[in-house]
Amino acid sequence: MSLAAGPGRGGGAEKQLPEELSLVVDKHVAYIQSLDTRRDELEYHLTEHLRVSGIYWGLTALHLLGHPDALPRNGVLDFVCSCLRENGGFGAAQGHDAHMLYTVSAVQVLALIDGFEDLERRVENGKMKIAKFISGLQQPNGTFAGDEWGETDTRFLYGALNALSLLQMLPSQRPSEAPLIDVPAATAHIKACQNFDGGFGVAPGRESHSGQVFTCLAALSIAGELDSYLGEEGKDRLGAWLSERQLASGGLNGRPEKLVDSCYSWWVGSSLAMIGRFHWINGQKLTKFILECQDPEQGGFADRPGDMVDVFHTVFAITGLSFAGYPGIVEVDPAYCMPKHVIDKVVRRC
Repeated sequence: MSLAAGPGRGGGAEKQLPEELSLVVDKHVAYIQSLDTRRDELEYHLTEHLRVSGIYWGLTALHLLGHPDALPRNGVLDFVCSCLRENGGFGAAQGHDAHMLYTVSAVQVLALIDGFEDLERRVENGKMKIAKFISGLQQPNGTFAGDEWGETDTRFLYGALNALSLLQMLPSQRPSEAPLIDVPAATAHIKACQNFDGGFGVAPGRESHSGQVFTCLAALSIAGELDSYLGEEGKDRLGAWLSERQLASGGLNGRPEKLVDSCYSWWVGSSLAMIGRFHWINGQKLTKFILECQDPEQGGFADRPGDMVDVFHTVFAITGLSFAGYPGIVEVDPAYCMPKHVIDKVVRRC
């Protein structure tokens, strides 16, 4: 299974770009560092339901910018561990109910700060406790619910495989133990979500969307079935649909007739990278669009040029620069949205 970013990476994305479109790394680092200091602002409290995920987005962006230690490790570790619930899942913040999405973000943060041993010291059998929370959300048809209330989505299925692989709890990673989840049922559900245009929807029969394309491809990739399922013909068909997401501005959209958005630099870019076809879009034009979305004075990236920045669009814009080979940006793993060197260390030990 290959997770290389494809032939487009390292193509000199900065060539012929105006000087004013240079990446202001220090401003972006300072912007991310400032996010937890704005507790007197209404927005800070209105986004409490995203807190753990926000830490993951910011920490990943810092890693990709080459500043992995810009946030205080102990503070990050303390906060994430404080969000662990009795059932083994993580809430978005202290006192919030456990949910798959925030559990995945918490596990990703622990991987980024090399915190699994710390977790085990704080919580007896902590990794297994988390794994059992995740496995307990698998449904009879192979998909996963987000929480005890039963809503299902391919995002939750992908998240389950992502987190379990980081925890070294997939059946393939512990072959001598009873499997915690039914991986064949999960991948069968993913395959049923593919449409005639080559894309994937949130459930069988639903409209293709590049965000769902990512979750489905990444799930198949982590399960080791991406190449065998799609084949070259399938990759060409999907690659054609994905490459049509680039518009004249250089930005990417999620589906036909929609506006461009810098976050699709990730959803589309990672999908093209996983199937080895990132070079089917114009990396230089995408780079120009992404850099136009940054705030050169205060740091951070917005969805589109001139809009307000946020940490969500900041990380996904930076991943697009990574795929395009922008100088100084750390290589991102397209199946995990984490630095490739971290994934190589945590997941692929053999």
